[in-house]
Amino acid sequence: MGSTIEIIKKRKSVRTFETTPLTSEHLKQVNEYLKVAENLVGPLGRKARFEVIQIQNNVSDKGIKLGTYGFIKNHQGYIVGIMENTKMGLVEFGYIFEKFILFATELGIGTCWIGGTFNRNSFAKEINLSETDFIPCITPIGYAKEKQRLFDKTLRYVTKADNKKAWHELFFKSNFENPVSKEDVGDFAVPIEMVRLGPSASNKQPWRIIFSEDKNEFYFYLAHTPNYNKLGFDMQLIDIGIAMCHFELACKETKLDGRWTISDPGHKPQNEHTEYIISWVANK
Repeated sequence: MGSTIEIIKKRKSVRTFETTPLTSEHLKQVNEYLKVAENLVGPLGRKARFEVIQIQNNVSDKGIKLGTYGFIKNHQGYIVGIMENTKMGLVEFGYIFEKFILFATELGIGTCWIGGTFNRNSFAKEINLSETDFIPCITPIGYAKEKQRLFDKTLRYVTKADNKKAWHELFFKSNFENPVSKEDVGDFAVPIEMVRLGPSASNKQPWRIIFSEDKNEFYFYLAHTPNYNKLGFDMQLIDIGIAMCHFELACKETKLDGRWTISDPGHKPQNEHTEYIISWVANK
């Protein structure tokens, strides 16, 4: 893989695709990536599963109409993610799926996270699901149309996809009272910035990080959006997994070692909607 940091910076949600099918070489590379066991395991050891579904005219090889969902045009297939519907299962799913999406981006394949606006039943008919299997998200795949539709630009404006919260709203030092500066975190400024640039459901950016200077640890919190969980699962847990993926991959690229652990530092929450999820412990 090339520079993950550069890939994170350039990745955008693609909703309008060329009518050109994916090349056999790209399909082969996608399938090979999804066969490698370590690509399907999260940092805490949970495993996801993925299915590649090719379509023509919104109909799969099995003849099942999978739909366009009104805003996806000319896509050539889907990647369907399958995971257990548990708190940390969804967190790890976000990590694993975003890692794949960055891989696809490097290949030149367009993607778009879709979590709440697709018919899970029609996708379930395409694949064999066990009782514990759940489809949190899918992504259409294809080649991005160079000239974006006005609709795409309008949707980016409505969801504020190009508007990211500032550091002082997301990242803190020692507690939620003190915003952290780039100088405070030194070399970790780049991984933290990659978290800030991450995609999230409705662009809510629900990640919050507290940096503990004396322990050299980063505590990841989820700032739940009130009344947002109406889908039978908490999609914002997936956003934390995306943040973890960006943080860890950027750490690896900048030669910063560390590990994930769940050990609540007991900080006073920002408010009643803020929940501790996980910590990154930097190797000293």
